[in-house]
Amino acid sequence: MPNALEAIFNMLRISFDNTNEPKSLLHVIEVGDLWKYVTLIEEFIRYEELGLNTTADDEVREMLTDVVKVCETQVKRVSNFMKNEGIPLPDVTSSKPNSSPKDVPLGVKLTDDEIANGVAFKLVTCSQACAKGQVDSIRSDLGLMWTQFFLEWTAIGATVKTLMRKRGWLKVPPYYYTPGSPQR
Repeated sequence: MPNALEAIFNMLRISFDNTNEPKSLLHVIEVGDLWKYVTLIEEFIRYEELGLNTTADDEVREMLTDVVKVCETQVKRVSNFMKNEGIPLPDVTSSKPNSSPKDVPLGVKLTDDEIANGVAFKLVTCSQACAKGQVDSIRSDLGLMWTQFFLEWTAIGATVKTLMRKRGWLKVPPYYYTPGSPQR
């Protein structure tokens, strides 16, 4: 995690730690948010595995590998949290076997553009899930975990966007011109 994110996280931890709240049971929405998040992240990992199996581009592979590391760390952390709280874990899709991009037929193979845009879309979805989880959480320890996850997605999202902009893969909506403004 970059230094700026660490500073923000440490500041938030101090403010949360100063609440001296008793540890209460999780409410049903907190549990549902955790359960859905594990499922979401596990499915994200499966997408990244597909991308790793279909791309030969070194930068895309590096980006996917970095995102997989974040996903695996978050799944482990949420799963441990859920186990400690007595929450059953969801059934998830099993890992994809490794294959060579040369073995994947054209027409089935994802393009690097599709992989990057799929990752970007999933980053947005994960960020939204973290924001919802943070808003729904009553317990400070859970709220802090959601905040940390959100900051991790923000940092990796900047890297993904940089790669997409560099390669011309960034999908930009049409520009808006106010009525009466000069057209460029």
